[in-house]
Amino acid sequence: MRALVQRVSKARVEVGGATIGAIGPGLMILVCAMDGDAEDAADKLAAKIAKLRIFRDDDGRMNRSVLDTMGSALVVSQFTLAADTSRGNRPGFSAAAAPDVGEPAYERFAAALAAQGISVATGRFGADMEVHLVNDGPVTIWLDSAA
Repeated sequence: MRALVQRVSKARVEVGGATIGAIGPGLMILVCAMDGDAEDAADKLAAKIAKLRIFRDDDGRMNRSVLDTMGSALVVSQFTLAADTSRGNRPGFSAAAAPDVGEPAYERFAAALAAQGISVATGRFGADMEVHLVNDGPVTIWLDSAA
């Protein structure tokens, strides 16, 4: 499972012009289930992200987690995180899990993050979405459960 995590001051996702998920300060998480992910990949990645210390402490250092700050998370499925451009300029996405595997993994990830005590909003799996965010810092971290 792969994730691109961004520290945000706010974020929202729209489908068809309607906002379906929105948060204030917290994390914008783009997530992709990969072909061959271990069954517990979503749980492990959610636990890692919940404890990721990328928020400022009183001294201005990145030393606090989203749990410490009582922030929220907006989780959006993004199969394009599996892009492979090694064979040219047109990305291939065969490393992404098939939708029938990817959707339950995405839902499990969002549920695992919520189980950590984080308020979670989500996008809509497979939908054409518009994501709006204000990246705070900017801070953007790439995570891969296989690493």
